[in-house]
Amino acid sequence: MRKPIHFRVEEFVPPEAFKKRGQKAIELMDDRIIITADQLKKAFPDGTITINNWVWGGSRVSSGLRIPSSPHYSSTSQHSFGRAIDAVFSSYHIDEVRGHILANPDKFPHINFMEVDISWLHVDCRNCERITQWSPTRGFIRA
Repeated sequence: MRKPIHFRVEEFVPPEAFKKRGQKAIELMDDRIIITADQLKKAFPDGTITINNWVWGGSRVSSGLRIPSSPHYSSTSQHSFGRAIDAVFSSYHIDEVRGHILANPDKFPHINFMEVDISWLHVDCRNCERITQWSPTRGFIRA
């Protein structure tokens, strides 16, 4: 079990999961996505990277693990398997973040899938070709 270096467990799981399992809720997350979150923080050290912020009174509750009671839950979403995060960055434009990932895939070896044409960073570690890009408006993007 990998524990996050730069994040709290609460940032990866919804309140219900944390209430039920406490610190052990991190066991519901794939190690590869925890490693990826820490690699992103190391690559983008200025400002904050927000996944879930409910623990501080924020509205983000389902940007990591999603359980059946979570907003946007889908039984086939990578979030439902603990293999995805949606993150926002306070000091970097999201296109800068995506560009850095695509230009430096060796620094993010577990990112296999990334959504584009959205205002946040969705990355996951599903079993697919590296790095598959998908847009909700354009579909799959060829590199």
